[in-house]
Parts: sequence; structure tokens; C-alpha cells
Amino acid sequence: MPARRKAAAVTVAALGMTALAAVPASAHGSMGDPVSRVAQCYAEGPESPRSTACGAAVAAGGTQALYDWNGIRIGDAAGRHRELIPDGKLCSAGNEEFKGLDLARSDWPATSVHSGTYTFKYRVTAPHKGTFKVYATRSGYDPAKPLAWSDLDLEHPVATATDPVPSGGFYTFAGTLPERTGRQLLYAVWQRSDSPEAFYSCSDVDFGGSGGASTTTGSGTTGSGTTPAPSASAPSDEQIEAGAGRSAIEHHGHGDDDASTSARPTAAGAGANRPQAAGTARNLAETGATGTSYVAVGGAAALALGSAALFLSVRRRAAGGRPAR
Repeated sequence: MPARRKAAAVTVAALGMTALAAVPASAHGSMGDPVSRVAQCYAEGPESPRSTACGAAVAAGGTQALYDWNGIRIGDAAGRHRELIPDGKLCSAGNEEFKGLDLARSDWPATSVHSGTYTFKYRVTAPHKGTFKVYATRSGYDPAKPLAWSDLDLEHPVATATDPVPSGGFYTFAGTLPERTGRQLLYAVWQRSDSPEAFYSCSDVDFGGSGGASTTTGSGTTGSGTTPAPSASAPSDEQIEAGAGRSAIEHHGHGDDDASTSARPTAAGAGANRPQAAGTARNLAETGATGTSYVAVGGAAALALGSAALFLSVRRRAAGGRPAR
């Protein structure tokens, strides 16, 4: 193949790959029962949350984190959760956007639970293969202190599920809650098996009995006896749909098994939902360029097709002007 023809073919192929690589990632979710902090605050309303704790989270990190409720993730986690997420930042997975969720407070709205069998429901907006693990805090957990990895009983997860079948917008799987009293926290990790991407969520729960100040779902009162707190509740389908236009991430979900669509931040926990300001199409794909518009994708595809057409046109002209043999 002549050098010019080979160069043109390489250009066309590269442009075609650019169009494909620019498609944003769309695998997301968060614990729905017991409801995660971020989902709870989104259900309250990002612009005017009812609980003091969710109001504080908005004051610390803004409302966008709540509209992006299903995007607490690390694109290249690959099981390295403790390595990538520092103590005190477990609920945000080290992502600055969600820092309000890391506030050490004893008044986060909590779901009332008790020891024994529990059915977990994980709200998923894009199903993918992978494993869920849910961990409970140890006895003596103090919600008024920043959550650390040592606060979790990592040796005994309360639930483990691999490749559960999604139904009605949820992954549902069973677990067993340990003997605890008072306010505790459940930490969920969803590690995809078709990609290094992982998702994280914190769910506040109350086992009742003694165990420090708490907000209970049943009575709706805070341990300090001040303003009543709302019951913990997950966002409805209507709320999710209503806020979709304000989300900065694609969250309707395509349900594919393509590992190449995983979001991969340039640094763990930093800008995991944002592309770099400038860079190649490869950089956009690797950072999970959720802000990449489909107009840009279409433009890249059109450019690739145009280059291919030009190449074929030049080839025909060359063939037409070639003397007969």
C-alpha cells in the first residue's frame, strides 16, 4: 500500500475510534434501603433540604452533589478502596464534590433497623456485573467523629452479593445485621467485574436502645431534643426523573457490559465526574468525560466519515487518471 494511502487509512481509523471513545460512562447507583445519605438528602430536595444534616451538607458542598446522587465512584478502583480513599472521606469516596457527606454528625436521618436478616435494595441507574459488599460499623462507633476504615468491621461484611439480577430499578439481596445498639452506619461498596470502576455509599441506621444521640425514623426526633428530623426515605422514581436535567452525569443507564465505558479519574477521588479541561480523546475517555456532549461525538463521527469519503474520492480520481495497461 502506498504511503499516502496508508496514512489516510490510519487517519480514518483513528478518527473513528475518537468518536467511539468520546461516549460518556453511565454506570451509577446508590443504596436505596437502607437509604444512603446522598439519596436521602436528594429526596428531601437539594434546594431546600428539610433536615439540619442535609442542609449542612449543601452548605459545605453545594446542591450539585445531590443532583449527582448516583455518581459517588472511583473509575479505576479495581478493589483498592482502602488505598485510594483516606480516613474521614469514606462517604464521599475522596471526591471533593461530595465532601458534605463526610460531615461528622449525630443527626443524619437514619433508617430504623434491628439485628438479624435484612433485605438490601440498591438503586441502580445502569446495571453491570459486579460484587456488592456491605460493612457495618463496630460497637462503640461515634458518629460525631470522622468515619475511618478502622470503624468498619471489614472482616465480617453483613452482606455480599455477586451479579444479582436488577428488577424494578433495584438490585435486591439479603444480608444479616449484627447485634448493635443506637446509631450505626452501613458502608456499601459495589465493585464492577467488567470494569475497575467502583461505587460507594454511606447509610445511617439506628438499632434503637442506648448508643448516643441519634435521629430515629420511628419517632422523627433528634437525640438533642431540638427540631424534629424527617424520616429517612429514598427518592421516588418521579423525583429521580424530575432532577435528571440538573445532573452533571449520565444516569439513565444503558445496561451494557462494555468495560471501556468506565469512568476513570486522573487522580483518585479528584474530579471523578469531570473531564480534563483539555486533552486528547483518549484522555476524555479515561476520565469518564460525563460532560462530553453528544454533539461533539456526532461531530467526531461526521469528521471520520468525511475523511473516509475524501479518501475514496481521491482513490477513484487516481484510478480514473491511470493509463490503461
